[in-house]
Amino acid sequence: MAVVCVFAAGEVWPEDAAVATPANLNSTQIVERMQRHNQEQNNGLKQYKSLRHYKVDYQGFPANRAATMDVEVAYDASSGKSFQIVSETGSKFLCDKVLKRAVDSEKEASQDKGSTALTEANYRFHLVGNESVGGRPAYILDVEPLTPSKFLYRGKIWVDGTDFAVVKMETEPAKSPSILISKTLIRYTSTRIDTFWLPQEMRSETKVRIGGTAVFTIDYGNYQIGPKTK
Repeated sequence: MAVVCVFAAGEVWPEDAAVATPANLNSTQIVERMQRHNQEQNNGLKQYKSLRHYKVDYQGFPANRAATMDVEVAYDASSGKSFQIVSETGSKFLCDKVLKRAVDSEKEASQDKGSTALTEANYRFHLVGNESVGGRPAYILDVEPLTPSKFLYRGKIWVDGTDFAVVKMETEPAKSPSILISKTLIRYTSTRIDTFWLPQEMRSETKVRIGGTAVFTIDYGNYQIGPKTK
């Protein structure tokens, strides 16, 4: 159930000496440029559509279960995101209690972006290194939430050294949604389409204290980008 509450850890990998090192910036400068990138993308990205594939696999007590759901997502800068469920398969319980709630959580989080954004109002940032992500140099930052919230997280983020977009995350929830959850690890990647960085894949693995393990994934699919702002 932890995947319902965190949208939007792991060791620092050694730097690849064959990859160009990004500019020598401190964490405050990186975060400032990251926010500037986000604002520029918000101003330029007016519309997109994609067909997402949601999947959850649970293994453990009392039985193994799985479910999938395809969701058509449409974004419009003037009205926000809309979600339309196209198909569901597998466990109805998991569809209703995990997959549909994940969609509802994203809707809820998108209504108050300021309280969930990667900004110094919500997080402490610490620069811990750099490495290549997809052949591009990136900064690695530790992030620590200032307050416990079901929509915030702690762990590491990778920020592209040229565009200053978040290209990768390895995190865990700042606040567990249930005493039954012992640990949740979330991995996220984004992809560059034209000049925009958009979600590519999210994988969450949750350990249940009395039960088993649930793996929840989102494949964000192919994007159809609307016209740019001139």
